[in-house]
Amino acid sequence: MPQNGSPRTEGGRDSNTSSSPTPTNLTPTTTKKQDQGPNDNRGHGSGGGGGNGGGTNWPVTQYWIKRYRIEVAASSSSVLSTLTTFPLDSVKTRMQTYRYDGFRDCVRHTYQAEKLRGFFRGVTAPMASITLVRTVSFSLYQRSKYIYSDWVKTNFGFDVMGHVSARGSYPNLWSVATFGAAGATAGSCITVIACPFELTKLSAQVSVLMADKKNCPRPESHAIAASYQNKGTLKTLGNIVKHRGFGGLYTGFRLHLMRDTLGTGTYFMTYESSKQLLTTIGGDNANSNNPLAVVVAGGLCGIVSWALIYPVDSAKSIYQRNSLMYSKGEKVKPVKIEFFKRNMYRGLGVSMGRSCAVNAVFFSSFEFLKKRIKAMDDQ
Repeated sequence: MPQNGSPRTEGGRDSNTSSSPTPTNLTPTTTKKQDQGPNDNRGHGSGGGGGNGGGTNWPVTQYWIKRYRIEVAASSSSVLSTLTTFPLDSVKTRMQTYRYDGFRDCVRHTYQAEKLRGFFRGVTAPMASITLVRTVSFSLYQRSKYIYSDWVKTNFGFDVMGHVSARGSYPNLWSVATFGAAGATAGSCITVIACPFELTKLSAQVSVLMADKKNCPRPESHAIAASYQNKGTLKTLGNIVKHRGFGGLYTGFRLHLMRDTLGTGTYFMTYESSKQLLTTIGGDNANSNNPLAVVVAGGLCGIVSWALIYPVDSAKSIYQRNSLMYSKGEKVKPVKIEFFKRNMYRGLGVSMGRSCAVNAVFFSSFEFLKKRIKAMDDQ
């Protein structure tokens, strides 16, 4: 899922994004720090030393952390949020792909059959993939946000980022559309990276259930389904390639693309707009990053995006699970996206709760780390 860019940053710009050009001098040098206006620092690597990466006496490591603080904060926060909420994700996937009498029934059966380990089965793949996907997604979102904002300013004369950064401002059509378009762009791009990892995660999460003969659609599927049981991430990837070829790693790609494009667009649109609204209502400065506003906006963006795309995600999960029980060349029956059918919403409550928790943790950590790294400039 949706998975994201830099939230509203100082003066509407963040001086340290992946869209920054590579400095000509990669080694930090000692120069006089230059004063920069709020909109003068986009595209410069260092937060305070101009475009050539100078301005401090930091060691090289600290310089690069400062330069890529968006990526560092996103990757670190992703590891924390993924690890703390993974059991909920595991329960969500099981409820989507198999029938249980509610959340507690799924938890009870999982613990009885697989103990505590069952809730963390397949955690390695998402720990790596979600960290990579979030980091890339945030970089793409940040770049896209300013591209679309500049396009709107050039063609319609409205400064989206200036409006968002102004004290007392509220979301409007231009800001919502800009953040939504930037999020959708990032989401559509990261699907190429995320699809193989997410398929591997799903395989690990439901491998024990797939191996049960009563869950196999036909007798000959059992041997294939059982081959996924109790395998690590790399062996699971190898098993998918063995049975379905390299193209099998992108099973369900179209559904995944639809989910991530819609979901990530809604995700960022909701986060940025909610944070702006809550900051204005609270009477805070636009760049203050009020902790309560960050937590609430982070949780809200997860709930709203999942509520919208959940039937798409359910169809993707069911189709991918079914495909894992077939060999390459064998036709797998398509799964329809049915927005008003009850079985497509199994596990929605768990998913929304998980998404609310993971994004509240993620954005709280992200904003805190980004602020701390930026403060290194003054230490």
